[in-house]
Amino acid sequence: MNQPNDIDPTLVESGRLLFAGAADFVAAAPSLGSLPAMRGVEIAFAGRSNVGKSSLVNALTGRNTLARTSHTPGRTQQLNFFDIGGRLTLVDMPGYGFAAVEKAKVAAWTALIHAYLKGRANLARVYMLIDSRHGLKAIDTDVLDGLDKAAVSYQIVLTKGDALRKSEIEARIRGIEAALARRPAAYPEILLTSSRDDRGVPELRASIARLLAEHGG
Repeated sequence: MNQPNDIDPTLVESGRLLFAGAADFVAAAPSLGSLPAMRGVEIAFAGRSNVGKSSLVNALTGRNTLARTSHTPGRTQQLNFFDIGGRLTLVDMPGYGFAAVEKAKVAAWTALIHAYLKGRANLARVYMLIDSRHGLKAIDTDVLDGLDKAAVSYQIVLTKGDALRKSEIEARIRGIEAALARRPAAYPEILLTSSRDDRGVPELRASIARLLAEHGG
């Protein structure tokens, strides 16, 4: 199981300090032409609609309203950019798999996501959020295929980890590890989180702090 139990406390503290400072909305980009200029290190959060992406972004930053949450899938309709302490840009991407949204809109969002992933030279990693209750679905593996093809580093972050027993979590992680074994762009460590009880949030912050340090941020 790749959930780190002995994570470096220095990284945990670096992650805490990184997200304890200012976190500000920068821009919303509904199209490729409206993307803000590339600046510093950038990370992105992706996942199926209703996977708990906005809730996790809020838990990560300790702010309940930074990213808009909704019980209606498909509400995030653009790439939302947030500045984290002047050191990092965090991008909340549109959720995918939203059956209730018009096909033309889905196609436009999908094209935007793919164009962003291919053309963002400062994008250090995509954190792929997967609902721990359901695991990888076909629509998720399609996205992973695209990330592998674009050679964009990504890391799996399981959400809603409070909903499973320990044995279920371990089985879920083993299954995902097996699915990722031959994927060239996958980062091997899988993180388990819950925005409900904050489990895994310090580890996720530490992972981002380590990535930032590796990229000179």
